[in-house]
Amino acid sequence: MAFKSKHIFINLSVKDVNRSTNFFKELGFEINPQFSDESTSCIIISENIFAMIMSEERFKEFTKKEIVDTTTSAESIFALSAKSREQVDKIVNKALSSGGKRFNEPQDHGFMYIWGFEDLDGHLWEVAYLDDSNME
Repeated sequence: MAFKSKHIFINLSVKDVNRSTNFFKELGFEINPQFSDESTSCIIISENIFAMIMSEERFKEFTKKEIVDTTTSAESIFALSAKSREQVDKIVNKALSSGGKRFNEPQDHGFMYIWGFEDLDGHLWEVAYLDDSNME
C-alpha cells in the first residue's frame, strides 16, 4: 500500500515571527492559533497544507543543520495554485506591496500562468493558475 499523507506542514525559519505572520495575513492567509505561540505561527494555506513559520531559535530545535542563508541560496520554491490569472497577480502584487521582493517575471504559457515572490525572509513562493480547459 502506498503512503499517503493527510496533511503537509512546511517548516520555515524566520527572523521575526510577528512581522512574518503579519506579512502572510496581509496576503489573505489565516493563522491557526492552536499551533501558534510567540516563537511559531501556523499559516493555513489550505484545508490540509500549513506553513509553520518559526523563529530561528525554535527552528534550530528540529535540526542540527545550518539554516540556509536565503540572501545567497535557495532552499526550495513553494508553489501555490490560484483560481485565476487575476488571483495570481493580486497575491503577488500584495506580497510586493507588503515588503516582499520579486524573484521572477510573470510567465504566460497559455495553459499556465506563473509569477513569484520572495517573502520577508527570502523564501521563494510561486503562484500558478492552470487552465485545464486550455491544455492539449
